[in-house]
Amino acid sequence: MLKRIVVFISLVAFLIGFGLSSNVFAKKYRNYVIATATPGGTYYPVGVAIATLINIKLAKKGITATAITSAGSGENIQLLKNKEADFAILQGLFGSMAYSGKGLYEGKPQRFFYAVTALWPNVEHFSLLKKYVKTGNIMDLKGLHERFSIGKRGSGTEGSGKTILSALGISVGKDIYPVYLGYNASIDAMINGRIVGANTPAGPPVAAITRLFAKMGADKVAVLNFTDEQLEKIDSKYDVWFRYVIKPGTYPGQKKPIYTIAQPNFLAVREGVPQEDVYLIVKTIYENLPFLRNIHKATYYMSLDNAIKGLPVPLAEGAAKYYKEKGLKIPKKLLAK
Repeated sequence: MLKRIVVFISLVAFLIGFGLSSNVFAKKYRNYVIATATPGGTYYPVGVAIATLINIKLAKKGITATAITSAGSGENIQLLKNKEADFAILQGLFGSMAYSGKGLYEGKPQRFFYAVTALWPNVEHFSLLKKYVKTGNIMDLKGLHERFSIGKRGSGTEGSGKTILSALGISVGKDIYPVYLGYNASIDAMINGRIVGANTPAGPPVAAITRLFAKMGADKVAVLNFTDEQLEKIDSKYDVWFRYVIKPGTYPGQKKPIYTIAQPNFLAVREGVPQEDVYLIVKTIYENLPFLRNIHKATYYMSLDNAIKGLPVPLAEGAAKYYKEKGLKIPKKLLAK
C-alpha cells in the first residue's frame, strides 16, 4: 500500500511539474504500461526510450508511459490479455502464433491486440563456446549434450528458440540440456563456465553479447551461422524469418560477418486503449526518430518505409489513420475488422 501511495504521489508531482491542471489530471490523465523483456537485450532499452519520449512530448496532453521488464513476448501477450500492460513489444513469431491460434496457441486464437508499428529486426544470436564449435552453424547444437540457456520460461526467446531448433531436428532436452535464464544471467553463466551457450535474440548490437565478447574474447566464443537451406526449413511454417548479416566489428574482436536470421519485432496495443491516444503516440514516435536513435542503434531501422513491413497482425485504427495520412498504402490483411 505504501509503495502505491509513493508511486501515486510521484505521478502527481510529475504532472504538476509539466503544468497540468487538476482538471486534466482528474478527467484525462492516462499512464500507459509498456511491457518489454529482460535487461541485457534490446526490448527493454527501446521500451524505456519510447516511454521517455511519450512522457516528454505528450504529458501536457495527459498521456504518460512506464516501461516494465518482463519475460518477453510470451508473458507480454498474457499481460495484454490481463490488462496489466497496455502496449507491448512482441516478436513477429509470437504475434503470428497468438493471433492465428497456431503453435503454442493451437486452437486458441488471441484476438485482443493489434499492431502499432514495426520496430526493428529481432536477430537470432545463438552463442557457443568456441571449443564446442565444429562447423560454425546452428547444427553444432545437434548432439551437443551440454547445458544451454534457451531463455526465461514463458519468454519469446524460449518460444522462438524451440521453434527454430525443432524445425531443424534439434531436440531441447536431448541434444541440448535446457537452462532457463535471462540475457545477462545467461552471459554470466557462460563466462563462469556453468553453461556452454545461450539463445539471446535481439537487435544488434546486443548489450549482453557485447559483454560476452569483451569479457571472453572472440577466440573463445562464437555466434552461430545459418545456411540458406536451414533458413528455408525454419521459415516454412510461419513465414516470418529472413536473412540477416551481422557486419564485422559489431562485437568486440568480431572479424567476420555472421550469417544469421531475423524476424520482425513490433509494438502492439491491447483493445480498449483509446485510438486517439494510439494515433498521438504513433505520430510522436515518427516525428522524433532521432531521439530514439540516440538511445539505441536498433531503432535506425525504424522509418515510415518500414513501419508496416512484416507485421503479422492487423493495425490498430489509430495507427492506420496516421499511416494513411502519411501516404502509406495499407494491405487489406492489416486493416482491423
